[in-house]
Amino acid sequence: MPDRSSDHFTYLPFKTKNGNGINRNGNENYVYSLPGINQPNKEANEDNLDLRLLTSVIKHRIRLISTITLGLTAATAIFTFLQKPKYQGSFQLLVEPVAEEQESPLALLQQDLNGLDYQTQVEVLSSPRVLNPVIAKLRQKYPEIEYQTLIKPKKSPLKIKQLDETKILEISYIDPDPEKIQFVLNNLNAAYLRYSLEEKRAKAKQGIDFVQSQLPDQRKQVDDLQSKVQKFRQQHNLLDPQQQAGILATQQVDFEQKLFDTQAKIKETKSLYTLLQQQLGLQPNQALAASYLSESPRYQNLLNELQQVEVELAKESTRFLPDNPIVKTLEEKREKLSTLLQQEAKGVLGGNLANTVDNTPNLTSPSSLRLELNQKYIEAANELEILQIREKALNVGLAQINQWTEQMPVIARQYTDLTRELKVATQTLTRFLTAQEELELQGAQNALPWQTIFEPKVLEQPISPNPVRNLALSLFSGLLLGISAALLAERLDPVYHSFEELKESVNLPILGIIPVQKDLQPLHQLQLQPKKEKMGLPQLKVGDVPLNFNNTSIVTSKIGSQRYIASPFLESFRSLNTNLKLLGSDNTSLSLIISSSIPSEGKSTIAANLAQAAAAMGQRVLLLDADLRRPQAHLWLGVENQQGLSNILATGLDVQDAIIQVPEWENLWVITAGDIPPDPTRLLSSQKMSRLMEYLRSSGKYDLIIYDTPPILGFADGRILSSHTDGIVLVVKIGQTDRGLVKENIDNIKMSNIPILGIVANHANSNANSNHYYSHYYAERK
Repeated sequence: MPDRSSDHFTYLPFKTKNGNGINRNGNENYVYSLPGINQPNKEANEDNLDLRLLTSVIKHRIRLISTITLGLTAATAIFTFLQKPKYQGSFQLLVEPVAEEQESPLALLQQDLNGLDYQTQVEVLSSPRVLNPVIAKLRQKYPEIEYQTLIKPKKSPLKIKQLDETKILEISYIDPDPEKIQFVLNNLNAAYLRYSLEEKRAKAKQGIDFVQSQLPDQRKQVDDLQSKVQKFRQQHNLLDPQQQAGILATQQVDFEQKLFDTQAKIKETKSLYTLLQQQLGLQPNQALAASYLSESPRYQNLLNELQQVEVELAKESTRFLPDNPIVKTLEEKREKLSTLLQQEAKGVLGGNLANTVDNTPNLTSPSSLRLELNQKYIEAANELEILQIREKALNVGLAQINQWTEQMPVIARQYTDLTRELKVATQTLTRFLTAQEELELQGAQNALPWQTIFEPKVLEQPISPNPVRNLALSLFSGLLLGISAALLAERLDPVYHSFEELKESVNLPILGIIPVQKDLQPLHQLQLQPKKEKMGLPQLKVGDVPLNFNNTSIVTSKIGSQRYIASPFLESFRSLNTNLKLLGSDNTSLSLIISSSIPSEGKSTIAANLAQAAAAMGQRVLLLDADLRRPQAHLWLGVENQQGLSNILATGLDVQDAIIQVPEWENLWVITAGDIPPDPTRLLSSQKMSRLMEYLRSSGKYDLIIYDTPPILGFADGRILSSHTDGIVLVVKIGQTDRGLVKENIDNIKMSNIPILGIVANHANSNANSNHYYSHYYAERK
């Protein structure tokens, strides 16, 4: 291991679950960046990023920029020196009187009717109807003047335009002859003033006719809408829906509060009623009867006599037999008193209440406490009945209010629509009436013509050509156009064109550069040529035909009887494996994730070929297909995918039953994805997955464990598994992957505190760096 104080290497501790950079063996893990690559301070260089990008684009597209700049400058120079001097003259017209600047109903109406659209006005002034009478006078002195020579689709000598957003039109004319310019402008000025007089008279009459034609319809529309509003108010019995909604809201709150108070009072009264009922042991009608009887003196006297007789009868019954005359006399007296007592109760209470007593004297025994409790009991029963009636009434009223409240938004919207239509119609009618008055007043007055505020005049100096200005502008414009074209070309092609661009952009170690390999076959279609001597790598064949890689230099050198394949594609994976071994030189085993930013970057291809290369170099390799969405490992290795990782996690399949040794490869094992689950993320984030990864790492059976996961962007699978590995190896496909996506992916990984071991540049040009020297080296040996 090199000295950690060396300036040639940068050490990045592996991030573990405890975050202290200590591996499972208790030693510090360090990631070695490639020699000569310093880890710059991102904040210090952030301000220079845009400048470096612009400089890189200019260097990369210098031919395009130079071609555009020089071409534009040369064309401008030729055009400038071939031109004849031209002069320009102009005059200005105020086409709307300043007095009409206020926004009046007439002005608004005239804007609609008379076409104060300046673009339209310019087209009218340029039309043959207006210019032909002027051209007839101009031809008397300059016969070559025609309408087609004055008005051209492009570079017309006669130009009419509005000055900014003012009410001023500027009419200019360009020609090599200054005298001709002055003559043309004078005649145009007079013709346009005459046109303004005629046009204003016509517009005034047109406006009056239009207003008079619209007034009947507007009046009818206002009357109809007023009738609709009146009927709507009468139908729904309201003046203002918003005010009515406020009243309903207040009533709703009031009813809800009263209902709440009533329900609370019912609960309170029920509690008191139940308590008194338990204390008295009476029903409400019994308590009422007892209260009435307690207030009857005769009933109480008879009750007292009856009680005395019963006491005396009880005493004598202890002394004499039942047929003793004294006992019989007392019994007869008791019967008489009971009969009188019942008669008195009926007289006091009536038939119904008398039956409730049922000859039970203790119900009507005189007691102040009992009387007070009876009174409270009766009051509670009455109050409870009243409260229940009130509750029903409040519920009915609240339901009616809620029904009105639900209907009110519809009513309010209909009313608002009607009033809005009425308001718009009324405003329109008012504008028409006001416009009619103003138009009639204007018709009685002399219409003001347009005013010439700048008399026709020809400039003394020619306006073209201007060689210095034209060349300077062309040079500057050429540079801007060239740089813009270069930036546009770069923007339209936002991918990495070479591994050098990738290396400069991502600022991470480039662990491997995988060259372009056409007609790439899955590994299970590559058959090993059997040899007794196991020296070097085995010869790979497809069927009976030796494997031939397109665009690669493949030579064979006999070492004994064994043949060795020389291919940049295979060597790139051996180089990648070597770099990974250097990263984890202190570890007995290395566990890593191979992923990408987006699909189709070749991560599964990289994972399978890296596993093959490491196994061929004598390492014990386990490839685990953790892409439970689109598994590929079994396709590349030619094994069945009947059971795998998902079965281990979901059904409890034994790990050893899921591990498959790849045919023809002594040191290569694979755990396929298995059945595709409905929720892969849930399985991968489970405790079972964590324990499985720890088991595979700590078992000591494998020198290299490779996890093939889905792309990082859009899926959390790779980041979930990374906490149990030494880091992520990110695959970037040259010529396909968007720079922005790669940077976004790296930022997301860094924010998750996940170590990035490095980048693998896939699909690199065959001339790239080591691949070029490799091919050149073996080409010399042929």
